Amino acid sequence: MRRGSPFVYAALCGYSLLIVFPLIWLVYTSLKSTPEIFKSAWALPESPRWENFSAAWSGMSGEPGLGPYFWNSCTLTILSVFLILAIGAMATYALTRFPFRGAQFLMNTFVSGMVFPIFLAVVPLFLLLNQTRIPGIAPKGFVDHYAGLVAVYVAYSLPFTVFVLSGFFRALPNELSEAASIDGAGRWQTFARVMLPLARPGLIVAGVFNVIGIWNEYPLALVLITDRSRYTLPLGLAQITQRQQYSVDFGALFAALLLVLLPTMAIYLIFQRQVSEGLMAGAVKG
Repeated sequence: MRRGSPFVYAALCGYSLLIVFPLIWLVYTSLKSTPEIFKSAWALPESPRWENFSAAWSGMSGEPGLGPYFWNSCTLTILSVFLILAIGAMATYALTRFPFRGAQFLMNTFVSGMVFPIFLAVVPLFLLLNQTRIPGIAPKGFVDHYAGLVAVYVAYSLPFTVFVLSGFFRALPNELSEAASIDGAGRWQTFARVMLPLARPGLIVAGVFNVIGIWNEYPLALVLITDRSRYTLPLGLAQITQRQQYSVDFGALFAALLLVLLPTMAIYLIFQRQVSEGLMAGAVKG
């Protein structure tokens, strides 16, 4: 097809409609009552029901709302992503900027972690965390303990993070670290004050994708968190839907789905330009 042809624009418009329409449908469906949804799933709401969002947040049909689960997910996501970026940046910097025997093997080991199916490790992880006990911190093990879930998230996210950051750190000129060394900066100061800020596009890319992945993560949290008060947002939403069964308030449920989507959508829209530029730069530099 020739660039600028009407067929190209029509195809792009059709693809955009397929992506955008489900989100638009979710927004106006979250403002409808259950009878309205069953009467006509595609019609606009007769009268917007903003109380659906308060019901989704505070509770619906005798079930607790998403509020506590939302803050649980916020805590886990912020702490996990901070540790992932900190550890991933230090590991990538050491592996790419200081050549030593076995560095490439370690890098390949990190990257190979991306192809390891998560479901194969669920049972061993449960047994490991359940049997690991630290007096004063986790005397009964790390199952139902946020520290255990954060450690698992960090371990599973490091391969992707190291893979993304490796292209950025490899592309940084050696003259910068040499100039910093001449000025009296040690290796840690060179990393923290010179190299890390220059790798900011890669950190944004890795951070955004890790936030989205951890925010929506379900199977690991399902196995490693059994205390309902510690549920993450996906677990809480699934629990609410399962317990309500056929008595569910579908308007409030769609509002809850929208509340789950909004944070990740907002983060991606805010950093959309940086993510696109970072991916392009990483592809070229890698």
